[in-house]
Formats: sequence, C-alpha cells, structure tokens
Amino acid sequence: MLQDHQYKVKYQTESADIIDAAQLDPIEYHYAGRRDVDIVIRQPEFTSVCPMTGLPDFGRITIKYKPDQKIVELKSLKFYLMQYRNVGIYYEHVVNRILEDLVAVLGPKSMEVIGDFTSRGGIDTTVRAAFGE
Repeated sequence: MLQDHQYKVKYQTESADIIDAAQLDPIEYHYAGRRDVDIVIRQPEFTSVCPMTGLPDFGRITIKYKPDQKIVELKSLKFYLMQYRNVGIYYEHVVNRILEDLVAVLGPKSMEVIGDFTSRGGIDTTVRAAFGE
C-alpha cells in the first residue's frame, strides 16, 4: 500500500487559497423580523479536483438556510462556486469551506451545506455541515 507522501498529482491543481468569498453578494432580506423562510439552493453540476490525483470530482451542492438580515444573490453564488473548478480539495473540506464563507457573508439564523458526490471507484460520498439551530 502506498503511503500518502508517495502519491503524486498527475495534473495541475489550484490551491484553495484562490477561493474569494468576496464574490458572494449579500442582498437585504426585506421580510427580516416579519417572517422566516427556508431557502434551498441546489447546484447539480459542482466540480472540484481530487488533491491526490488531480482528477475531477463531480457532485451536487445543496445549501439550505434560514436568513436573518441578508440573502445571497444567486449569480454571485454561481461565480463563487465556479472558483472550485480547478481547486484540489477534499469533499469534507469543500463543504465546510462553503458553509463558513456563506455564514460569514450572510449571518443566517441557520444554514446547512450538503455535498453529494458521485461515485469514484464504487464509493459515493455525502458530506453535511451545519450552523445554528
């Protein structure tokens, strides 16, 4: 069995340092304090890269949240998520990073990010990270 340090990335990958949360554009939620809503956003074509092999990873990112004062503008979210396309990052890290960035920008009452990643080598993976309630 190969040790972790023996894996060699065969393709060029980007570092997660290139992800810029400033891409996310918060919008005022006009019903703050009057009514709670549950927002569910699905990105069925999410891609990132395996940090060990450089091969593409595909999945569906689902973002569920209850806003407080702000909601996310969807075009900005699309461009934010597109930044991951060439980033070498593990599933568990990408889901947590998306959650942390969105919580920092929006300050929701609660939020959940779910990554449902397609099968590789006969194993598919679902990762869930949550904030609040």
